[in-house]
Amino acid sequence: MMNKRQPSNNKQDIIRYAGLGTQLMAAIGLAVFTGLKADKWLHTSPVFACVLPLLILFGIFYKLFKETNRPPDHE
Repeated sequence: MMNKRQPSNNKQDIIRYAGLGTQLMAAIGLAVFTGLKADKWLHTSPVFACVLPLLILFGIFYKLFKETNRPPDHE
């Protein structure tokens, strides 16, 4: 038999996704800041300012994919 998903609490889902979105924005901001500082320190063109946020994006999207595909904690 197929397991039907039970209706989840909408408020919990909103809080969960808002937290994931906040992590995304904070991580990208920190990566850009760190990349700009590294480029200034190493006297390079904006290599790190472009590469670090992309690496963070790949990592965060992987985490988002894992978080959104797991079954809910509550019954």
